Amino acid sequence: MPLQPLSGFVEPAYSGPLGAGRSLGDVLPAVAGALGVPVGFHETSLALPPAPAYVVMLVDGLGHELLAEHRAQAPYLHSLLGEEPATCGVPSTTATSLTSLGTALTPGQHGLVGFTSRVPETGALLNSLFWDQPVDPLEWQPNATAFTRLEAAGVHTSVVSKREFAGSGLTRCGQRGASYVGADDVVERIAGAVAGAARRPSLTYVYDGDLDWHGHRAGVDSQRWRAQLRDIDEDVQELREELPDEVRLLVVADHGMVDSTKASHIDIEDTPALRDGVTLLGGEARFRHVYCHGGAVPDVAATWRETLGSRATVLTRDEAIERGWFGVVDPNVRLRLGDVVVAAHEDWALMSSKDFAYEMTLIGLHGSLTSREMHIPILVG
Repeated sequence: MPLQPLSGFVEPAYSGPLGAGRSLGDVLPAVAGALGVPVGFHETSLALPPAPAYVVMLVDGLGHELLAEHRAQAPYLHSLLGEEPATCGVPSTTATSLTSLGTALTPGQHGLVGFTSRVPETGALLNSLFWDQPVDPLEWQPNATAFTRLEAAGVHTSVVSKREFAGSGLTRCGQRGASYVGADDVVERIAGAVAGAARRPSLTYVYDGDLDWHGHRAGVDSQRWRAQLRDIDEDVQELREELPDEVRLLVVADHGMVDSTKASHIDIEDTPALRDGVTLLGGEARFRHVYCHGGAVPDVAATWRETLGSRATVLTRDEAIERGWFGVVDPNVRLRLGDVVVAAHEDWALMSSKDFAYEMTLIGLHGSLTSREMHIPILVG
């Protein structure tokens, strides 16, 4: 019997026997179909118009609902907005989402299951953005990327992103196989995209992380965030004008964002019982991976449920997997997931002044399963 939906949450639309196939992992398989190139990706219900070349631009942090609410700041992007959004995966965070896009796999398959997660072999906490543990990215994520598979099928692929990200652990996990084009400003990004689109057939991936950066620090309800959205809208329209007419521009996002004020912060350190039976905290403020001592999982889950009440959904690892939050879960990935996972409701944030003090300085957050975080736009220009 199918599980009942969780109130206030949007669960991911992964492809599969019961899946709708409108998630980030469906984007590049849909592009391959639009290019007319047989790659052997999974089936997806996401359909894109045929073209000899595609430019896929990901705007970090541009949730579907945020775009729908800001027509004045983003008239061009808003004009492309359809009624049916796609979803990112779980958790709704950058490292997980970029790797889902780049591999066409679910988080449970590619293994980047959060901003931070446990390395089972050492018990250390790996930060997936900064790659701060001695972990080989090709062992952590051994599957062929979608870029590698497209290249093998005769599609020229390139990644246009900041120079500092070239060769990073996250880039190697999700984007290896493509030519890397360093671009630190909009002029370089547009030039890189236009050059990539000149090849036929081709896929050019462009990453813009500035909106997410401003959202974290100023919040999505800020003039600073709105000004950045206005700049991005102008940049995307300029890119569309520079591309040949026959090239398709596809704009997507990796997640949305919610603002969380100090009044919505729950500091785990204020309730010592939340540390009982816990060996390590991971994830991020909107989605915690809680790693437990052997045999402590039922007690930890019960304590967190009782303490947090309606402010969060608390599931054991098995319960979250059964709900399909991470899609198909590879056995090697299973122990990277928390023994208990905690997803915040509304604008609540599960802070730790001991382990993640820097998160307490942020305003815009993401990671959970609210519609503002999970729904992402699929914009075809």
